[in-house]
Amino acid sequence: MTENNNMICFTPIGLVHSPYKNPKGTPIQPPAAQGMEGQIEIFPAFAEGLLDLEKFSHVIVLYYFHLIKKAELIIKPFMDDDNHGVFATRASARPNPIGLSVLELAKIEGNRLFVRDVDIVDGTPLLDIKPYVPDFDSRINVRTGWLEKNIYKLSGSKDDERFVR
Repeated sequence: MTENNNMICFTPIGLVHSPYKNPKGTPIQPPAAQGMEGQIEIFPAFAEGLLDLEKFSHVIVLYYFHLIKKAELIIKPFMDDDNHGVFATRASARPNPIGLSVLELAKIEGNRLFVRDVDIVDGTPLLDIKPYVPDFDSRINVRTGWLEKNIYKLSGSKDDERFVR
């Protein structure tokens, strides 16, 4: 693999607070965490950016997988016994360990977002929040590749720490 010497730096805008104290046992996607509540703490310097977000029912959160080991380009994902290219998976051990979850937004109090269906480990650095807009984010006639035969496994799939340092 070729090293890229270009550096991109992000400043976390907050922290995710959830019932999951470590990756093991954490649901691997929001639908598998249905009803699980958490909070997103926005750092004071960024709180002003929450203006009008309470009018949306769901948010897309982008976060840094801070507990993940070095990425590999070929991996065995949680819901399959075969190897796949990392970009054909939602695995956390990636060249740029960025996570994405669509969460239900219950309410905002000050600099805290109260969310449901949280599938993120407690203390995870938050990179960004975007409103979920079905007209932008939902698609029809979608193919789901290797997941098509495995999607039924989602509700019982939990993190087993295979990608943790």
